[in-house]
Amino acid sequence: MLLLFDIDATLLTSARAGVLAMRDTGLDLVGPHFSEEGHSFAGSLDPVIIRNMLAAHGAPADAAAMRRFREAYHAHLRRRLEANNTARALPGVRDLLAMLNAASRGHQGPPESTPILGLLTGNFEETGLLKLRCAGIDPEQFQVRAWGDDSPFDPPARDHLPPVAMQRFRDRFRREIDPRLDPAAGGVTIIGDTPSDVACGLAHGCRVLGVGTGQFTTAELRAAGAHHVVESLAVVDSVGRWLLDQ
Repeated sequence: MLLLFDIDATLLTSARAGVLAMRDTGLDLVGPHFSEEGHSFAGSLDPVIIRNMLAAHGAPADAAAMRRFREAYHAHLRRRLEANNTARALPGVRDLLAMLNAASRGHQGPPESTPILGLLTGNFEETGLLKLRCAGIDPEQFQVRAWGDDSPFDPPARDHLPPVAMQRFRDRFRREIDPRLDPAAGGVTIIGDTPSDVACGLAHGCRVLGVGTGQFTTAELRAAGAHHVVESLAVVDSVGRWLLDQ
């Protein structure tokens, strides 16, 4: 089974450090009129966010401009978190990950029912890893990763990322994964805090756990179609049992 976690507002909070670092970057590269206000961040992809902000300010959004923004954004985020580390694991996250890792190490059933932890996130790889490490979450425990710029299509969308993650699972473990199956039979579960997380999972037949630690209520996540919804991951035992299909 493959368990794919979102990062921001699901595993951790950084007190908007990423958003503020993007603002800092825009002020440097675009000018003093740059603002992050009016742009949607929750559930989006970093390349989409950046492209939309540049276009809204009349700035070029070609490949070179996107690359400059990405590099400067990483530098600003690193400086922000080094000066004032606001990244924190959300309640229950460390205990839940420890439970799932223990279940993986101690698994004695068929290979397809072994829980494999992964990431499916809108973050760029370098900034996503930075946030995780600053929050005290070891990125190495996530064996399959789909990042915000991993879509093979243009324009990119979050719906494109589950197939990327599943192919990386196949490449690494040399066995099939089928999102339509129950987890114990080799299925895929997506864990996230936004309707976009829910939608990208449903688009590919994955189970979805909605977590109400972001901008959206549990009612909104349930209405979006999440199969199971919790206020937070602090209810470790019950969340762990549901994820492991026990």
